[in-house]
Amino acid sequence: MRPHSEQRQGTGATNGKDKTSGENDGQKKVQEEFDIDMDAPETERAAVAIQSQFRKFQKKKAGSQS
Repeated sequence: MRPHSEQRQGTGATNGKDKTSGENDGQKKVQEEFDIDMDAPETERAAVAIQSQFRKFQKKKAGSQS
């Protein structure tokens, strides 16, 4: 993965009333290229770990709602 050179503005904490910083985020779509070897074993292990954590999160979320 290539390092991300541009920093996003307006990522600081806001009081919820200031909409100028994130107002145009939905309108401006930037395509980013990623150089990830999808066949690499470490990529597969990372994907499995991410999916596992997401499933745990979903289970916990479903359990707390009932």
